[in-house]
Amino acid sequence: MTDLARRCDDPAVLPVNSGKPLPPFRLRASMNGITEAPGKVWFFELAAAVIDADRCVRCGVCVAACPTDSIGIGIDDLPMLVKMCTGCSLCWDFCPRGGLRYETTWLPEADEASDEESRRGPVRIRPAPAASSSPSAEDVASPGDDVAAETTAGGTGSWSIVGADPAPGLGAVVSRHAAKVRSGNPYRAPGAQDGGVVSTILLAALDAGEIDGALVARVDPKTPWRGVPYVATTRQEILKSAGSFYNQTMALAALDLERVGLGADARIAVVGTPCEIQGVRALQQRAWYRGSSRVDAIVLTIALLCTKSFDYRKLMLDALRDERGLDLAQVGKVDVIHGRMIVENLQHQTIVDEPVKAFHGAALKGCDECADFLGRSADLSVGSVGSAEGWSSILVRTNAGAAAFERAIPSLELAEIERPEALEKLDRLDKRVASESLRRPLDPDGPMFIDFAEHLASYEGSDRSPIWRGW
Repeated sequence: MTDLARRCDDPAVLPVNSGKPLPPFRLRASMNGITEAPGKVWFFELAAAVIDADRCVRCGVCVAACPTDSIGIGIDDLPMLVKMCTGCSLCWDFCPRGGLRYETTWLPEADEASDEESRRGPVRIRPAPAASSSPSAEDVASPGDDVAAETTAGGTGSWSIVGADPAPGLGAVVSRHAAKVRSGNPYRAPGAQDGGVVSTILLAALDAGEIDGALVARVDPKTPWRGVPYVATTRQEILKSAGSFYNQTMALAALDLERVGLGADARIAVVGTPCEIQGVRALQQRAWYRGSSRVDAIVLTIALLCTKSFDYRKLMLDALRDERGLDLAQVGKVDVIHGRMIVENLQHQTIVDEPVKAFHGAALKGCDECADFLGRSADLSVGSVGSAEGWSSILVRTNAGAAAFERAIPSLELAEIERPEALEKLDRLDKRVASESLRRPLDPDGPMFIDFAEHLASYEGSDRSPIWRGW
């Protein structure tokens, strides 16, 4: 046992960098001699190890996990304590950059599924209506060719992909498709990204009465091109929320469904990045009192394929508005496709077309530790990689995902994913990038939660070392 881990075992002692004072919440042990109950991890420790260390991915799972609603969102879009912390440890346990071994939420292959997982598992998709058109091979780019240079130097990591991949292939997949909304279909949203498939799936589920709403991202009415979380409960609200934003929104902090008028028996879908879906899956696997957050109401999860997310201020304000002179009021579309950042104006003219690596300074540092480009925890995974422009690649992973996709089929044109190897190639690249930053083994079969002392022992002394503010 390291000296650091030994000090963490003493509940009255906080492991701090040399010369730094003990935070006030630990001083009471020194003042009154009462030893803290063992096993507690406080929000202050999550802040030191994740938020202040610039590793937060702004998923909002800490807000959703807190049983006393003690965590809110600061003006910097980061979690902050808004009332007394009880030291319950749940914010730490479920944080995908803290105590959650996020890869344990990945759905297993069908032959490895437990009884509970089999309940969600494979079903047959009915044959789709014939597509009027299909993507041509010449339209499909190789994402790996553009993004291979994104692998950053520095740091060795505690695991690497040499030989055996800890999670090869596409993960648990019932079926896979390329899809786009049929021309003239009323489900097609004006601002839809790629094939408009996600909005179509949500609308079909809403019309069928299978969901009462969907947690999505929409534009902040006060701030151009800033995505904020929103629980859409009508067709119009879902259509208005179509399209993508490249800033994380603290989405899971918006699960207080009572605020939007949904009752105790409400059922919702969640559309989010892989880390957000990991948080949902973990919270649902460890049922506990969640305060006002209704994680139990989530019946469908849709992961958007993702290699990284961005800080709004750094991307939209600094990089695009200030450095490149864009008027954000005239921006009609922002997209990351085939390893490039594409921005169009309201006249559909391309005004920015650069390698996404040119925007690395705006990316969230914590995204580098994620090896889940494919959204392996979700019911459905959706993205543009592997399919032609204007089409989406769909990975159907569970029974719930298959049922939701089947309801949308009459509104979709379907084809085969022409380049599934492009998905696997980008997945392997994503894991290689993560191997340089993740300071622990990637172990889908390991324990779900990581002890705080173990985490500190792995990260102390690295460029992601905890930062103790002195509180």
